[in-house]
Amino acid sequence: MTDTTSMTNTAQPARLGGVSALVSRFVSIANMTPDSALSLIARIGVAGVFWRSGQTKVNGFEVTDSAYYLFREEYALPIIPPEIAANLAAFAEHFFPALLIIGLASRFSALALLGMTLVIQIFVYPASWPDHAVWAAALAVIIARGPGILSLDHWLFGRAKA
Repeated sequence: MTDTTSMTNTAQPARLGGVSALVSRFVSIANMTPDSALSLIARIGVAGVFWRSGQTKVNGFEVTDSAYYLFREEYALPIIPPEIAANLAAFAEHFFPALLIIGLASRFSALALLGMTLVIQIFVYPASWPDHAVWAAALAVIIARGPGILSLDHWLFGRAKA
């Protein structure tokens, strides 16, 4: 006579071993992800966030009245006059994302956008820290690991190192 509880108990470790092997395989594959792929995803994603924000501040090549209003009333940054801040933000939210997309001056561009992120976090929307943390993480990948092989930085400067 066989005991069904002992059969269940012996089958359980085999199933857990299968899950453990599956998890190990997943981690092994994830560890093979090249930094270049992560950097490319980070560059495109964070550039999209800032570009779209910049688009809300302009009409053609002019900063909109609504952008000036926001910088006067809602954003109200210390030290920088709202008219200057609106123009700087509109410029930065187009210039640095464009550089990130093509991968030129990528670490500098990511650092500039990280600075903007910190200003937004500290002075404008402190309650939006989860969004800002995601942006900061993506920017930190670019700063720490570089733009990857699919970038002008790599093409212009990476080959000189090789």
